[in-house]
Amino acid sequence: MSRLDIHLCPALSDNYVHLLHDASSGATAAVDPGEEEPVLRAIAQRGWTLTHILITHHHADHTGGAVALKEATGCRVVGTALDARRIEGGLDIALAPEEHFALGCAMARMMAVPGHTSGHVAWWFPESTAVFCGDTLFAGGCGRLFEGTAEQMWESLRRLRDLPEDTRVYCGHEYTLANLRFAVTMDPGNPALRTRLADVEAERSRRLPTVPSLIREERATNPFLRADTDALRISTGLPPGSRPADVFAEIRRRKDRF
Repeated sequence: MSRLDIHLCPALSDNYVHLLHDASSGATAAVDPGEEEPVLRAIAQRGWTLTHILITHHHADHTGGAVALKEATGCRVVGTALDARRIEGGLDIALAPEEHFALGCAMARMMAVPGHTSGHVAWWFPESTAVFCGDTLFAGGCGRLFEGTAEQMWESLRRLRDLPEDTRVYCGHEYTLANLRFAVTMDPGNPALRTRLADVEAERSRRLPTVPSLIREERATNPFLRADTDALRISTGLPPGSRPADVFAEIRRRKDRF
């Protein structure tokens, strides 16, 4: 097993491409390259050779640079077989849900986390204490339900919430400040959330990235992961005994209008 060197690569207006480098083998992957130029610059600066692209879901802002990167580097595109037909250029390696993938000496588990899209996956590298979750789980938030149901998304978020608490959460966008400003409207009595919001406001005022976060702080402050708590049920106005998936759905509905 090997611990990855991880580099955050801003792309488009608010996307992140995550570059993963296994020093022991030289293998390097780009997770969700929405465009190619930032990736090519970053690997050239570091002297890395791109060997793989890891895809979480088919949306163009996460796949738009894949074909050009493959043409420029000869890398191989890896993703779920469920999405193979919806990814421009297709997949070179199509995995079944929950299958493992070796990036050099670093082993990942491809987790099925549908909801934002029907075929969405996350890439969990236990030895690197890192999960690359695309648009399922955001720092302080979660993705919109474009193709899945609230029940599916809630179960996907629960799976991510159950990862070890020191797992670093590498999501696909710099949405944290807006997410936390909404979160305090749903969970105003949460002191950890207010502290986190103040910290993120300070970071963004200095144009610093707020990704990655940690699973432990998402558990404590992300309202979408707290849909099974009394505080969030009461905040939504739903009656005692309401299903967490219904509480989650109401939080998501309010965020969509925020």
